[in-house]
Amino acid sequence: MRKPLIAANWKMHKTNEESIKFVDELKPLIKDVSDVQVLICPPFTAIADMGKHMEPGSNLWLGTQDIFYEEQGAYTGEICGEMLTTLGCCFAIVGHSERRNYFKESNKIVNKKLKACLKHQITPILCVGEAEEVRDAGNHEAFVQEQLVQSLDGVEDITKVVIAYEPIWAIGTGKTATPEQAQEMHAFIRKTLTELFNDASTVRILYGGSMKPENVKELMAQEDIDGGLVGGAALKVDSFEKLIKF
Repeated sequence: MRKPLIAANWKMHKTNEESIKFVDELKPLIKDVSDVQVLICPPFTAIADMGKHMEPGSNLWLGTQDIFYEEQGAYTGEICGEMLTTLGCCFAIVGHSERRNYFKESNKIVNKKLKACLKHQITPILCVGEAEEVRDAGNHEAFVQEQLVQSLDGVEDITKVVIAYEPIWAIGTGKTATPEQAQEMHAFIRKTLTELFNDASTVRILYGGSMKPENVKELMAQEDIDGGLVGGAALKVDSFEKLIKF
């Protein structure tokens, strides 16, 4: 049984004060939710204080939107695994399409970041997904398969990794893959992982393309969709609560 994971990726939104206010408002609303794991990935500036507002043992977890693969050194602006774990981070997003696009992160770099997560007992959320032109050309499965193979190179235990399928054409556009399209790709991802690691039945695969209260039930009803990596709909408490209580 795969426990659903609803993860908020706040991207470059919310000050430290706004982040704390959000968590303090959300906690009493989901205190009785035990069948869904809830994750918030705020900006770096809010991680330290957010960690202090999330009680150990609760169903509310703290993550980071990025991680660097070196342990320390002259890497201006970067944050290493040890810095994050000491603040309470348990998850890290790696390979998000915006990182791949704006900062030119290759599968090789994503692979190094993913391994840095595992070294520090941080659960990586590996993002994969195709652009609209790749899907239109019918190359979406081959493209995602290559991302998986290269990003997971050298990984021994796939059960310590979460995958997020994010059709790039549905991120921040208001477009959403139909439940059938999403399920088709999630099933393909699980099949690919099974071929690589023999068994992927317990691996959680999240949908990361404009999940919102209006479509969460249909998406979560699909056999291979185990949660969501949510952007815009996770910025308001009432909207995020609805996703958690799908």
